[in-house]
Amino acid sequence: MGNCIPCLVDEENKSLPIDAIFKLPSPLSNWPTGTGNFGSGYVDLGGLEVCQIVTFNKVWAIDKGGPDNVGATFYEPSPIPDGFSMFGCYCQPNNKPFFGWVLVGKDNVGEILKNPIDYTLVWSSESSKFKNKNSTDHGYIWLPIPPEGYKALGHVVTTSPEKPTFDNIQCVRSDLTDELEVESWIWGQGTTSNANGINVHIVRPRERGIKAQGVSVGTFLARITSDKDDESNNTLSLACLKNNKFSTFSSMPTLSQIQALFEQYSPIIYFHPKEKYLPSSVNWYFANGALLYQKGQESNPSPIEPNGSNLPQGGTNDGVYWLDLPIDDKERDKTIKGDLLNSEVYLHIKPMLGATFTDIAVWIFHPFNGPGTAKLGLIDVPLGKIGEHVGDWEHVTLRISNFNGVLHKAYFSEHSGGTWRDAPLLEFQKDSNKVVAYSSLNGHAIFPKPGLVLQGAGDIGIRNDSAKSNLFLDSGKSYSIVSAENLEIIEPPWLNYTREWGPKISYTLGDEVEKIESLLKGNLKGAFEKLVKVLPNEIYGEEGPTGPKMKGNWIGDEV
Repeated sequence: MGNCIPCLVDEENKSLPIDAIFKLPSPLSNWPTGTGNFGSGYVDLGGLEVCQIVTFNKVWAIDKGGPDNVGATFYEPSPIPDGFSMFGCYCQPNNKPFFGWVLVGKDNVGEILKNPIDYTLVWSSESSKFKNKNSTDHGYIWLPIPPEGYKALGHVVTTSPEKPTFDNIQCVRSDLTDELEVESWIWGQGTTSNANGINVHIVRPRERGIKAQGVSVGTFLARITSDKDDESNNTLSLACLKNNKFSTFSSMPTLSQIQALFEQYSPIIYFHPKEKYLPSSVNWYFANGALLYQKGQESNPSPIEPNGSNLPQGGTNDGVYWLDLPIDDKERDKTIKGDLLNSEVYLHIKPMLGATFTDIAVWIFHPFNGPGTAKLGLIDVPLGKIGEHVGDWEHVTLRISNFNGVLHKAYFSEHSGGTWRDAPLLEFQKDSNKVVAYSSLNGHAIFPKPGLVLQGAGDIGIRNDSAKSNLFLDSGKSYSIVSAENLEIIEPPWLNYTREWGPKISYTLGDEVEKIESLLKGNLKGAFEKLVKVLPNEIYGEEGPTGPKMKGNWIGDEV
């Protein structure tokens, strides 16, 4: 992935993570031949051809500041293919393995790329409090000044106070650029009231989703902090790229390529050894007695066809229809438990970041979401009905580079939010590139590693326990591609059912709280009252969720 490895050590003379170049556990095979240019290494953005570079030369490193106060390393892409030009340097914190990329570009029509007309020195380590312990080298971060009608996409980093040459970097015509925003902090002083402090950030397109044309360049944004710092204005000093050929989907994988990608990376999802509410396929759920209810006709629910063909299609979530478990107690108990052996996952294929990446959203269905457990310091308290609802949808999303088919990161849905993890921070199944994920006990929030995560504040909150066990779902064994923006896919009827997958059952919060408080004494009662105040209101009522297509991340990015 890189031809120069930085040699940095921490205070105990142990190698930092960035000393290691990250590679996927298992070698990738060649992807099936397709009709477009997926996996070719190049994408045409509309006269501007870009290539993803993953090999670098180190320019300068700093051994303090940033996350964990272990510093950062700055690189420039090398080698760059003939005819292509650099848009900016790459920077990465020293607290994770090396796994970098930037785009370089080639002008195929003329007047798309131009040299900067000057440079502004953004920051220099000469006048900074950041000093390398074992090096006298200084670093200089420069901002290119573009000609009128053009935008700069990144910075140049040097070890000399002399301005870089103007042909060192290229600016891009404005119609092939888009607005960006700060994604996360790489290095610097962090939040500070000191003027002239430096912070370096990962950036991304401001607008992201299946229709958004913004393209990440892989470069960084350097900003000087001050008492009057305005992030929105500072981000305007750089831009990202825009794919003006987005609608052709020429860089997106074909059906056979998607199948090969999923064979490589399909998640292994482990369930807690005490999990009672396992997943199933949607067809199994329907075939085992799930019912469709209609407002005003509650006494006469309808059985659901195994493929959901009799579910109402389209419309809004207006409360007119909802699904529920079978009425018969025996059938209900069976359905609640799910059926792991008959489980199936459902794939949504999404063009992201201007179709330079493919997101494979992997949706998992559970017939029932179990009750929660509160942690009140050292004491665990079962929460009765709190947390229960019929129908539960969770997902893991794989983000894959369309330049080379390499897994870039994965997203783990956790209740109403979730977490992105870069590939070097993922767990993989032994001797494979399959991503490992952990489903929490009863609630099915998905995490990148096992353990306890508290939903609350301090040591008071709702428990999310996950662990490796013999209960697991190999998502690559049984899956269906239910929707793809770039392919002709016949969507199953249940996907276009826009109402709730479970009944809305209102019960008085006070009643539930009183039941639990009656069992608590002294400090525990006070701790529980604090918990009630910090948790979201929706956790205190049973309400089935809507299906995958009604979620914001169906057409947008994961947040």
